[in-house]
Amino acid sequence: MGKFLIRNNVRKLRFNHHEMTQQQLAEKVGVTRQTIVAIEKEKYSPSLELAFRIALVFNSPLEEVFFIDNKEEFI
Repeated sequence: MGKFLIRNNVRKLRFNHHEMTQQQLAEKVGVTRQTIVAIEKEKYSPSLELAFRIALVFNSPLEEVFFIDNKEEFI
C-alpha cells in the first residue's frame, strides 16, 4: 500500500471564520505559525491530536477539515 496525500480545507475555513490569521489559529491549537503554513501547503500532515484540535476551533467534523485524496485506491 502506497502513501496517500492528506488534503485539507484549513485555509478556506480560516477565511470563513472571521478571516482568522494563521497566527491566531496557531495560538488556539498550540503550534507555531510555520506549522499552520506547512499544513495548509500540504507539506506536513498533522498528528491526529492536532487535527482534532484544528477541527474543534472551527466547530467542524474532522472530515470537513482533513480528507484523503483518492481514497478509493486504498479500500
